[in-house]
Amino acid sequence: MNVDVTPLPGIGVRKDFRLASGRRIGVITHRDGHSDLIISKATDPDACAASLPLTAEEAATLSNLLGAPQLVAQLQEDHRELPGIITRQLHIHDGSRFDGAALGDTAMRTRTGVSVVAVMRAGQVSPSPAPDYVLTGGDILVAVGTVEGLDAATRILRNG
Repeated sequence: MNVDVTPLPGIGVRKDFRLASGRRIGVITHRDGHSDLIISKATDPDACAASLPLTAEEAATLSNLLGAPQLVAQLQEDHRELPGIITRQLHIHDGSRFDGAALGDTAMRTRTGVSVVAVMRAGQVSPSPAPDYVLTGGDILVAVGTVEGLDAATRILRNG
């Protein structure tokens, strides 16, 4: 998919792409660092129908909502021919025992056989995190394992 990048002198940069419907959707990143999610009018792809200002935290959350499912879907496709192996998103909630702890402190792989293959944070993917990778509330762990192992991993993250 092609992303059009348009400098906006004195404002920032507009990055957008065309949807199958013909509308355009994108982001304006302002010089001061804040962002706006933009959607074009159905009748005129160059005219803005809606503009939603996003804080950095909101932009990161939206990115995680959109990015993590695609990463999981790709991994599920990659593991499709491996019976019994699935991919799941596991969440680190604010205030969790593991908020601020290293991934290795969960002992998840040892206790469940589950492998964390990536961590999504603020719209960024960290592939193959090491045991010393420090987890933060809001992180989404992309994990691969059996149903039983992933259920156990979910319980570990919830209960310790």
